[in-house]
Amino acid sequence: MRNILPFLFLICVVPATDLAQTPNPTPRNYPAPVEGDYAIQNFRFRSGETLTELKIHYRTIGTPSHNSSGAVNNAVLIGHGTGGAGTQFLSPQFANVLFGPGQLLDATRYFIILPDGIGHGKSSKPSDGLHAKFPHYTYDDMVAAQYELLTKKLGVNHLRLVMGTSMGGMQTWVWGETYSDFMDALMPLASNPVEIAGRNRIWRRMAIDAIRNDPAWNGGEYKTEPLQGLTAAENLLLLAGSAPLFWQKQAPTRAAADKFYEDRVKPAVARLDANDLLYQLDASREYNPSPKLETIKAPLVAVNSADDFINPPELGIIEREIKRVKRGRVVMIPISDQTRGHGTHTIAAIWQGYLKELLEESRR
Repeated sequence: MRNILPFLFLICVVPATDLAQTPNPTPRNYPAPVEGDYAIQNFRFRSGETLTELKIHYRTIGTPSHNSSGAVNNAVLIGHGTGGAGTQFLSPQFANVLFGPGQLLDATRYFIILPDGIGHGKSSKPSDGLHAKFPHYTYDDMVAAQYELLTKKLGVNHLRLVMGTSMGGMQTWVWGETYSDFMDALMPLASNPVEIAGRNRIWRRMAIDAIRNDPAWNGGEYKTEPLQGLTAAENLLLLAGSAPLFWQKQAPTRAAADKFYEDRVKPAVARLDANDLLYQLDASREYNPSPKLETIKAPLVAVNSADDFINPPELGIIEREIKRVKRGRVVMIPISDQTRGHGTHTIAAIWQGYLKELLEESRR
């Protein structure tokens, strides 16, 4: 394993859903992000529902460049996880490792695009006012909206790289199939290219039902957040994003474990909106890239972690499915003091060596 820092600063334990992180005082070593919004008129969802105006919020870092044929040759799209936003990639453990001078995605050379997916961040979402009447979006809808953002707003007609974490990793597979000629390389992190089933589906269903079965939810028209249901859902999210080795070291006694939990669950619940979370979890219901894996053309490196509760290695799914990707390979990061379970996907120092190999391979 290359490019692994000998010591990592304390990483906040967040749910597998990658909630946007609190700004870190560490100075950034890359150009300031530029934020914007793009309004898509009369967006039609796979469900048949439409939204008169769908707002997609985004951040860009750097400037696009073009080759002699007019194609953009330096654009990088990075997709966030369930419940997160593009801001999660501005944390020092990600951005300061990848976007700085001379680094792999040096923002003076690359045009980095960090969108907020439908239902997330500052993009259109149920809590804006429609509540449970908001269209029931899927990962395909989210990718389609990002494609329109790129091509019609940002003028990007080609991507040097598509990568993403967790939900964003799953959407990376969707990108590779849906727009197979649009990118040079693909790097899905913390994901599997099959439908959400087994324990992965069941814990999501548990969280969804916990909210819906809370009387305070009131069919989505609650006056105050249904805290009983949200707390149960957050408990599941915490477990899904947990890292046993790290948690044991952080909480080696009963008292420490109780404090560890209490310090996390209340602040996390306070950030949640019940309708937004329901939709975010339910968006995975139709995800299943498996039937079309042979259509992926670009080189692809899938990176998973051995201590990932959501994508446990003992299932053998990724090793089986990657054989159907023409130019695909898989990396399984072993458990160590540096891994953080599902959240390993955002600690770039651990896996950046594989990104370097992918960029070199796809350049050739």
